[in-house]
Amino acid sequence: MIIIVTGVLGAGKTTVGSLLAHELGFQFYDADSFHSPANIEKMRRGIPLEDADREPWLRAIHEAIVEWLANGQNAVLACSALKRSYREKLVVDADIRLVYLKAPYEYIWNRLKLRHGHFAGGNLLLSQFNDLEEPTDAIVVDATRPPQEVVDAIRREL
Repeated sequence: MIIIVTGVLGAGKTTVGSLLAHELGFQFYDADSFHSPANIEKMRRGIPLEDADREPWLRAIHEAIVEWLANGQNAVLACSALKRSYREKLVVDADIRLVYLKAPYEYIWNRLKLRHGHFAGGNLLLSQFNDLEEPTDAIVVDATRPPQEVVDAIRREL
């Protein structure tokens, strides 16, 4: 099984995803590691990515997912996957489950003010919410809850 933990930046995808993976005994991957240096630099400068910027990133993630499935590997992937078209490129098998970490803009904005050391800052948050097409086929979890509660809720739904 592959679980893709989605949501805007700052929703807790990495925190929740890594904790979930640990509890399930799955491998954890962060989609940020699939970005090109050019994309990372763009985001570091506060420039939102466009679909053309994301295409090679999505292709690399897609290829990794296909490989994980072929190898029978269980994984949790933290990936924004903001648009339906992005998720369609990633959910390529019935063994893939989506989890959407949902929280209001103001909550995420306040959380991002406390985050340090990540290349994607709060200046990208509005563009992320503008791009967000909330999934209708996902486990939806309240991302304002503590990480362990979020993980417990996901595990109950799985």
